[in-house]
Amino acid sequence: MIDKNQTCTGQDSMPYLSCLIHIFEGWFGVEQLEDYLNFANYLVWVFTPLILLILPYFTIFLLYLTIIFLHIYKRKNVLKEAYSHNLWDGARKTVATLWDGHAAVWHGYEVHGMEKIPEGPALIIFYHGAIPIDFYYFMAKIFIQKGRTCRVVADHFVFKIPGFSLLLDVFCALHGPREKCVEILRSGHLLAISPGGVREALISDETYNIIWGNRKGFAQVAIDAKVPIIPMFTQNIREGFRSLGGTRLFRWLYEKFRYPFAPIYGGFPVKFRTYLGDPIPYDPKLTAEELAEKTKNAVQALIDKHQRIPGNIMSALLERFHKGQNSH
Repeated sequence: MIDKNQTCTGQDSMPYLSCLIHIFEGWFGVEQLEDYLNFANYLVWVFTPLILLILPYFTIFLLYLTIIFLHIYKRKNVLKEAYSHNLWDGARKTVATLWDGHAAVWHGYEVHGMEKIPEGPALIIFYHGAIPIDFYYFMAKIFIQKGRTCRVVADHFVFKIPGFSLLLDVFCALHGPREKCVEILRSGHLLAISPGGVREALISDETYNIIWGNRKGFAQVAIDAKVPIIPMFTQNIREGFRSLGGTRLFRWLYEKFRYPFAPIYGGFPVKFRTYLGDPIPYDPKLTAEELAEKTKNAVQALIDKHQRIPGNIMSALLERFHKGQNSH
């Protein structure tokens, strides 16, 4: 509390901060302003953990808004569907623009190495964050810049989420199998796979350890389709969102039921930069095991080059806003 007998000058002067509060009280005609500020600080302390738990699910909210938009778009264009093979291009462009805007504002999102994506087919292999929001951003960016839809292999549980079927259909997500993936690539499309999948999303942490196990099916797909593999990694993806899936309880639940029950927190506005590595060309001499290992090393090289290990949320935030101020 401020002693009313004190002044901002003279021998019996009050501390600088208290003096400022005293001045503001006089300007605004508000008494006990310091008490209000202390109460506001208390509210921030109380509600910050709740906000950090809510923000990740805001991403899910955006996905459902996208789904609602797609349903409206479909209903509006129901008569055109019989006459147009590109019914969804307008919807994809609108949704891509919205997600690209969110990426730019909230994460200052950038893609480095877009020129490494060939005009023809390619298999993109990426590290899976707690929430693959970086891949949503990447899909939007590649559709806007190249007019191409990047197909993606998604975990089986995603196809069981209520309301997601239209979203998955419009943006060409598939569960597999291997033959379908090869068919898509042979048709000239881009296809993305995260070999770590949900397990990597839940168990990996700020050390950015790659959790692929012995998976090599993606490598066999590339060999059968005779296409290059492009490694991909997004800087600070674990500083944006984190998962508690590495704890013993949630890890056991996932291994038991194959569903990601672990809570996710974050939504921090850190800088996201997606890096595309040099393409690994098709080589008939390589086995699936050798190609899988080569791809893993390429993704690891991107992590080692572009990511602070271990990742630190506060450092990533300070770096984002410090560079933002310098740019102005």
